[in-house]
Amino acid sequence: MPPHSSLLNIYADNSQPVLHQHGQEIQLFGTIRNIPIALASSVRLEGCEQINQVLADSIILYSLYKKHHWLMRGNTFYQLHLLLDKHANEQLTLIDMLGERVQTLGGVAIADPRHVAEVTRIERPPNGVEEIPVMLSRLLEAHELILREVREGIAQAVANRDDGTNDLLVSNVLRTHELQVWFIAEHLVDTPLVRS
Repeated sequence: MPPHSSLLNIYADNSQPVLHQHGQEIQLFGTIRNIPIALASSVRLEGCEQINQVLADSIILYSLYKKHHWLMRGNTFYQLHLLLDKHANEQLTLIDMLGERVQTLGGVAIADPRHVAEVTRIERPPNGVEEIPVMLSRLLEAHELILREVREGIAQAVANRDDGTNDLLVSNVLRTHELQVWFIAEHLVDTPLVRS
């Protein structure tokens, strides 16, 4: 066998992916690592717990938006179909920001859908299709629950002088939710298009 073919075999063997790997968790959920961001570990742990709750509920809200986006019907189908998809994408952006903030604080961001389902405070909807006003009301209830959590998180962040978390919650999460609530709530005003 020529010498270069044995080298090819070595390279081929070394370039194969190592599949079916197993190991231990290197950080448990609910714990924090020491990250030098000039915040006490107790403050960072408290922030992670608060943000993870908002994150879990935001993941569920995102899923509700996508579900209702797909199941929308009736005269306002097109407008609501587009609006709900826009809101879902905005929630997806917030989800990423929230997860990254937990990691910045040294925690472990909640992510697995099965874990999220155990933690969320948002009521589970039926598996089928509901009437449009019910779907929109369900979204508003989820927003309000998250807004309560966010306001608690803001107060906690201010008390703990956790300015990064405070800025995220006020500038991004709170304002996005309030705007989305306005857009959804206006669709539940019973005003005729034309008066005779």
